Amino acid sequence: MAEDAVRADLSKSQQAYHFIKERIARQDFTPGYRLVLGNLAKDLDMSVVPVREAIRQLEAEGLVTFERNVGAHVSMVDDSAYRNSMQALSILEGAATALSARQLGVDDIRRAREINALMIETLDHFDPHSFTALNQEFHATLFDRCANPRLLEIVRGEWGRLGNLRDSTFSFVPGRAAESVREHENILRLIETSAPLSEIENAARRHRSATLDAYLIHEHPDEALGLPRLPELEKR
Repeated sequence: MAEDAVRADLSKSQQAYHFIKERIARQDFTPGYRLVLGNLAKDLDMSVVPVREAIRQLEAEGLVTFERNVGAHVSMVDDSAYRNSMQALSILEGAATALSARQLGVDDIRRAREINALMIETLDHFDPHSFTALNQEFHATLFDRCANPRLLEIVRGEWGRLGNLRDSTFSFVPGRAAESVREHENILRLIETSAPLSEIENAARRHRSATLDAYLIHEHPDEALGLPRLPELEKR
């Protein structure tokens, strides 16, 4: 690589350090992106030892977070944009899911349940990136038949924006994944039984805000939880 040649005078750990740091700065490695030592070592044509040293240096700088049994991932340095998108999406996607509910057929419900089953299968060998991709597919199956095209456009836009802000929230809170798939089944049951649209909307909204709350508890335990209750929705 040309950039490797430029830095040929650096130690291998420093080469790895600059390689990873530059990709974080360019957002090639977005917040939550898992930094797999073996893969990075292969890309850099070196052993994992200098890569591990680089990860420790980046962790000291706050750019990388390392958790036991999870590994290293890119930190969420400024998560205000992520919080705002998640709060907005919890409200917008809840409404879109409710407006889509009566249009969903048996095949749609079956497909959503199949996706959720795949998500459950991943829990034993958890890959946050794959889980997030399936999660997006699950929710799109439920809101894609929303009768309001403008609302649908906004929801899809916020999902795309989230993809640019982080690789996977579940990298930060892997324990949230098991709760998430159980909540998916609850939403499906509400849709199947033609529950009041307000119940479907609230279930979808609480599901989204619960993920944000789990993230905030993990990253900012001293702060209030994410999305305040909306009394006007609760009363409907």
